[in-house]
Amino acid sequence: MKCVICKHGETQPGKVTVTLQRDGTVVIIKDVPADVCDNCDEYYLSESVLRDLEERVGQAVARGAEVEILRFAA
Repeated sequence: MKCVICKHGETQPGKVTVTLQRDGTVVIIKDVPADVCDNCDEYYLSESVLRDLEERVGQAVARGAEVEILRFAA
């Protein structure tokens, strides 16, 4: 698909690192599958991946973590 940010690049399947924050907790998740723009590196996540990331952040918050670094595994 054409990138909606730069309007020049096309997205290709790839992996990215996503950083999320909630309630004072920072979660960094590596190797997240995404469609990545070949021009500006903007990335787009699927609904199922977003749900998975939200669940992981919720679990980190529930554990009382301040910073957590994870590797995405489907």
